[in-house]
Amino acid sequence: MQYELYYWSGLQGRGEFVRLAFEEAGVDYADIARRPDGTEAMMRLMRRKTAPPAPFAPPFLKAGDLIIPHVANILMYLGPRVGLAPQDEGGRHVLHGLQLTITDFVAEVHDTHHPISGELYFEDQKEAAKARAAAFLANRVPKFFGYFERALQQNAHGPAHILGPTLTYVDLSLFQLMEGMRYAFPRAMRGYAAAYPALARLHDAVRRRPRLAAYLKSERRIAFNESGIFRHYPELDHAP
Repeated sequence: MQYELYYWSGLQGRGEFVRLAFEEAGVDYADIARRPDGTEAMMRLMRRKTAPPAPFAPPFLKAGDLIIPHVANILMYLGPRVGLAPQDEGGRHVLHGLQLTITDFVAEVHDTHHPISGELYFEDQKEAAKARAAAFLANRVPKFFGYFERALQQNAHGPAHILGPTLTYVDLSLFQLMEGMRYAFPRAMRGYAAAYPALARLHDAVRRRPRLAAYLKSERRIAFNESGIFRHYPELDHAP
């Protein structure tokens, strides 16, 4: 079975968390948005009027007759099937909870540059964005990063992974989170490795994995840009 990933063309965005899992696992998948008719194919699925309800928004995954929306939901489905999650139910739910916490963090990243409305341009809400980004960097980043650092340190198998003895999809998602933050807030992130050494080591170890390293150098990896979730606006980036 070939998996089909549906997401907006030209963006890493939330779809990248799923792409990383596919690439690390060496699984055959189709990134539908990269096709000439990909966006229209995605919109047709979202406009369907038959049961079950169509996805509210991308990303979503088509796996045979299944259509699975939301990053954490997709990864919970894929993880055990591609060797990136524990086989036991308890472990899978712990991992899912960690991914949902990443989902919360990603939503807060988005709100640093669109604190009032996603329907407005950044330039129309710049002053509010400055205030939101300052509070995010000073208060929310330490809270989330501190939690993930503790989770890594508490792993009974050692801090090389977030859960258990082997790589999981949450390790990949934490890598993407670090990559995005380093792009969006390079000044604020300058000293993060000293404050969160386990997170920094995880990031570096994931980047060196052969399949991921090849993917990051390939044309399949869409560059960060100012249309995605992680955006670099210099006026928002400062040391907290």
